Amino acid sequence: MTDAPSKTPGLEAAPDRGLPELVVFRNVSKQFGSGPQAKVAVQDVSFVVHDLPNVGELIAIVGPSGCGKSTVLRMLAGLSPHFPPTNGEVIAFGRPVTGPGADRGVVDQKYSLLPHLTVLDNIAFGLKLRGISVAERRAQAAEWVKKVGLTGAETKYPSELSGGMQQRVAIAATLILKPKILLMDEPFGALDPKTRLRMQTLLIELWKEQQSTVFFVTHSVEEAIYLGDRIFRMTAQPGRLAEIIMSPRPNEPPDVVRKKPEFMRLTQDLLRKLEEDELGTREMPL
Repeated sequence: MTDAPSKTPGLEAAPDRGLPELVVFRNVSKQFGSGPQAKVAVQDVSFVVHDLPNVGELIAIVGPSGCGKSTVLRMLAGLSPHFPPTNGEVIAFGRPVTGPGADRGVVDQKYSLLPHLTVLDNIAFGLKLRGISVAERRAQAAEWVKKVGLTGAETKYPSELSGGMQQRVAIAATLILKPKILLMDEPFGALDPKTRLRMQTLLIELWKEQQSTVFFVTHSVEEAIYLGDRIFRMTAQPGRLAEIIMSPRPNEPPDVVRKKPEFMRLTQDLLRKLEEDELGTREMPL
């Protein structure tokens, strides 16, 4: 890992690689409610993510609770009540987002598994909705069972699985559909530390294989720095994009990388900024 300079937020923050713009937020704001009780979740958020063929990009989003991290993710997913934005434009694949779509897969910490289906059938469920034949979808699901390390658990039900195993099923069920954009909202937040590190390693492996673009919301600074090519630091009251930080792509497991001096320096710098952001919020006059 090597330190890299941070970028100022906004449309100009993304380098012009001469490639298509995959995702664009242009002066996006979201307000819930109206009148004196209105709450501004995000205000004037702008950024660009390019389509990087055969590479992909992972965007990690960090910030205090209430800074709009999940709102940004769910606006891109086209999910109400976060979508549509109150102001501004949310664009994906060169077109305004109008609602949910199969080109954007969502994984959160709720796992979203169907309790009456086995591991294999949960993974294959999206293919069933697409009209794929029983033989084909079960064959593809069996391959994904292997990829996420669940061989032997094919016939188990979600209630028989640990949290980490459930999350593996949820990730496989999403990635089997080959979404161009993967939206992950604190997917490992409920896992124990060891399982969380294993899931980070798995995500990197699958991401390199899929070469998709990933937006990853997390409260963990170490997780953001390990996973993210770019880290979006957001501030609260209202939620704004304060900074875009470049981070080296990992080529070693997280428990190895996190011991490196460069990683520790990046972590401490980002922690300090987040603490300063929180202090500034507390000192804001009511």
